[in-house]
Amino acid sequence: MPDEPLIRFDWIVDNIGEIGRRLGEHLVMTVIAVLVGFVISFALALLIRRYHALAGPVLGVSGVLYTVPSLALFALVLPFTGLSLLSAEIALVSYTVLILVRNLLTGLDSVPPDVTEAAVGMGFTPSQRLWRIELPIALPVIVAGLRIATVTTIGLVTVTSLIGQGGLGYLIVTIGINQFFPTPIYVGAILSVALAIGADIGLLRVQHALTPWARARASSG
Repeated sequence: MPDEPLIRFDWIVDNIGEIGRRLGEHLVMTVIAVLVGFVISFALALLIRRYHALAGPVLGVSGVLYTVPSLALFALVLPFTGLSLLSAEIALVSYTVLILVRNLLTGLDSVPPDVTEAAVGMGFTPSQRLWRIELPIALPVIVAGLRIATVTTIGLVTVTSLIGQGGLGYLIVTIGINQFFPTPIYVGAILSVALAIGADIGLLRVQHALTPWARARASSG
């Protein structure tokens, strides 16, 4: 009997609907985690800028959460939220917060003081300075943090299949590893990498579209 190939294309064709569904689940979980993480991180960054004493506790707690292995973090929240999407998202969001808070603070702190002083002299309110001056200047650094957080989250979402949340991890773990069947393992892994690369390129293009002055300055330099 000939050796079975590593990738059975007939299985891929027969299960294309299932593969698409798991890819969709993976994408939805990633988007939820990154969006919620960004909102939380943005609020924390603004609080830290207003109350500098919060920087140590916020970055310390988020740093500790970031070092906790994903399975251990799932185990911590399961007694409270069960085998649910909420459990998965709590863990995923926790991993994004440290990355995003640091990049938000770095980006906002990179605004030249003379630019801020000029905005104050022109009568801009703190809110106007934030939205019209500081955030546009900080955008490249902020998007860089979003890129890192998104790629990291795409990789972590594969682990959520261990608590019954599907995604591409379902193909890798539930079908592939548990049934000693390599095809879904390769399919899940390849799609995860492709999704991460596509998301990274997409966010980079968004950054370029929103910061045309940065491209002009780079080309002139």
